[in-house]
Amino acid sequence: MNAPGTLYVVATPIGNLNDLSPRAAETLGSVDFIAAEDTRVTAKILNHIGVKKALISCQKYNEKERSEQIVSRILAGENVAFCSDAGTPVISDPGGALVSKALDEGITVVPVSGPSAVVSALSVCGIRCERFCFEGFLPTPKGGRRERLEELKGEKRTMVFYEAPHKLQRTLTDMLEAFGDRQITICREMTKLHEEIWRTGLAEAKAYYDENPPRGEYVLVIAGNERPDDSGFTLEDAAAMAADLMAEGMSASEAAKKAAKETGFSKSEIYKAAGEIRN
Repeated sequence: MNAPGTLYVVATPIGNLNDLSPRAAETLGSVDFIAAEDTRVTAKILNHIGVKKALISCQKYNEKERSEQIVSRILAGENVAFCSDAGTPVISDPGGALVSKALDEGITVVPVSGPSAVVSALSVCGIRCERFCFEGFLPTPKGGRRERLEELKGEKRTMVFYEAPHKLQRTLTDMLEAFGDRQITICREMTKLHEEIWRTGLAEAKAYYDENPPRGEYVLVIAGNERPDDSGFTLEDAAAMAADLMAEGMSASEAAKKAAKETGFSKSEIYKAAGEIRN
């Protein structure tokens, strides 16, 4: 029986193909086959480095099924590299199910580090990022997006989001409503020909994109909330405020939302604490 092979999780350029590391190129050239989110995208990288290799797709719509097939081949002794379309796999990209399945089977999983849109944006944002949280893409439905932003209202760490151009204006509008006029750095088309890094405020960003249609892919870096400690309110104060509003006939959701705007705490934590008071 053959010894199991290895799964290499390979980071690929987020725009500029010259950002592919020598180690990544060596790995892609040495494995038995490559699993890719989009075989056409990965084929361009292979052409750039002069490598020919068998490719199979492994993306969010077939990842569970393909993971079984890929892991079976690794257990039979083959080595495989996994690449998402751009950046580091699994980070808002496919690959999580494959990595988990491989680890469950005792397969060695090796990270081949490289480009990451999250880290690249943080390095040039000009906003304190000793501590940060990565939120990726917000929920698409308006209600879910606004609810998530309300939950993040009290987050003190710098926050990083991904956004597509056709949703950017709506997202900035909802962020301004939830966070107020926070500092934001907008990173567009990083490492590509039309790269732009713009540090501004949410109000100015919204006004600009209301007049100028967004183009390209965006990473948004937003300053955390520094106000709750100085607001004079505790979570208990906020919960009591919401409970009083509910007693006057306001729904629990609306009461928590109003108290969140007044105190700086998130809607979700107020909702939970107010419910405990009422119970």
